[in-house]
Amino acid sequence: MNLVFLDASAIIYLLEGKSKVRQAARQMLAGMRSKNAEPAIVVSALSRLECRVQPIRNRDQSKIELFDRFFADPGLHIVQLSPGVIEQAAHLRANHGLKTPDALQAACTLELAEEPPFLTGDSDFRKIRNLDVHLIQ
Repeated sequence: MNLVFLDASAIIYLLEGKSKVRQAARQMLAGMRSKNAEPAIVVSALSRLECRVQPIRNRDQSKIELFDRFFADPGLHIVQLSPGVIEQAAHLRANHGLKTPDALQAACTLELAEEPPFLTGDSDFRKIRNLDVHLIQ
């Protein structure tokens, strides 16, 4: 299966980013097609929390609903924060100095059998050598 992992920043860029960054995210996803098939999008369970904080804080119901629709998509693959993910994240945080949410995002990707491309807006993920980081700019 052709997978691509989006961290919270990539999801935010894709759904509500300024037009330039939103277009960059969409072009990156389009470039990851294989044999004319869209890649299956994978996210962590943590991303739902991260994406909804600002809209909740701002009481922006339309953006809350936008993210809720994205996370409710039946084609979306969501990696749960399992004990294995937590252990991997602890090592990533200890060895690479990542913030806890970033370590969890990276660990979710590394727990997948395929280790798919990782789309993000955060260059700190490049510290992890075996993570296939694609930076949205």
